[in-house]
Amino acid sequence: MTDLNQAYDYCKKIIERHSKTFSKAFSMLPKQQKKAVWAIYAFCRRADDIVDEGEHPKEELEQFAREFDLFMEGQLISDHPSWVALDDVFKQFPMDAKPFYDMIAGQRMDLYPEPIKTKENLLGYCYHVASTVGLMLLPVIAPGKVAMLRKGAIELGYAMQITNILRDIGEDLERGRIYLPSDVMDEHNYTVVDLQEGRRNDSFIQLWEDLATDAEEYYARALKTISYYPIYSQAPVGGAAKMYRAIIQSVRKNDYQVFNERNFVSDQEKKQIIAEMQ
Repeated sequence: MTDLNQAYDYCKKIIERHSKTFSKAFSMLPKQQKKAVWAIYAFCRRADDIVDEGEHPKEELEQFAREFDLFMEGQLISDHPSWVALDDVFKQFPMDAKPFYDMIAGQRMDLYPEPIKTKENLLGYCYHVASTVGLMLLPVIAPGKVAMLRKGAIELGYAMQITNILRDIGEDLERGRIYLPSDVMDEHNYTVVDLQEGRRNDSFIQLWEDLATDAEEYYARALKTISYYPIYSQAPVGGAAKMYRAIIQSVRKNDYQVFNERNFVSDQEKKQIIAEMQ
């Protein structure tokens, strides 16, 4: 059997390896909440990695979904550290299974993609792959306030996922994925061919800024709810939001180069954001 401390340590290593932003922001939480965040992140990362890196992603995702069904029924026999840690989280906090199921549905959206035609389509996708994470975390980081903070958590997910999309345009193209809504591309006279050829012309910048403006509006709305979180969660959630929001500015500073460069926020900038939150 996997020892509980080893299980959490496994989850901690996953968040540290894959998301320095979340790892840094949520390191400020009390110990039990921090460990729960590691476990929830590991669940999401496993689902993500199946879709992005699995040899047989469709079969592997359905196996993962079946395991989660069994987990929720209390019938999963597994000593995988991710399940061991998550089981402890479900025992310690009043967790809601729905966002976990919705996250798995979001992964299916990448395996069986439908064209994203409108901003509404885009938000539906963002809810499933990102807002769900915030909803998973709420019972851990804001117990008793889930209903009050639900809308802000969903909007923060929208903001963060749109930021991801705007940062990762080139990487997504390499995977054959386009998340920019086709009607917004049409509105700015920017074609799929332009996108595939990596054209950073005025049309592209206007298109990019159209979506960046939406993201910034969702950040602004979400950040207005930070004061409703428990004191111990305000800096972690606000810090994560502001560190992610800073990615938008880093792309602007880099002249919108999103086709063959990875834009990031420096450790120094992250430290400054965290210091301002405390």
